Amino acid sequence: MRAFKTILFLFISNTFMTLAWYGHLKFKEFSWGKNLGLFAIILISWGLAFFEYLFQVPANRIGFREQGGPFSLVQLKTIQEAITLTVFLIFTLLFFKTERIAWNHLVGFFLIVAAVFIIFKKW
Repeated sequence: MRAFKTILFLFISNTFMTLAWYGHLKFKEFSWGKNLGLFAIILISWGLAFFEYLFQVPANRIGFREQGGPFSLVQLKTIQEAITLTVFLIFTLLFFKTERIAWNHLVGFFLIVAAVFIIFKKW
């Protein structure tokens, strides 16, 4: 259950992170965002990042082995990176229609997923 909750919280956290880091690139398409200055965009992104942390910190505390969770620190970070790329890929396909995901992007993403497998493999 702790593993599931950790992964769920990491997905939610990474959704907010992706919105904070890349969502502002679409603000100009909305009437309220056309004239925003850089400082306003930073504040909005910072506000979104607050929600990222509301899920990221608990995910790490719940999931970390030394806090009673099932994952080592390296495993947590590897899971987080794989989730980040998954969320980013979905976000890009949904909101940035002009961006194209090429074969080399998919191979790179696959290699990161392979890294998760390697990190979790008991040798």
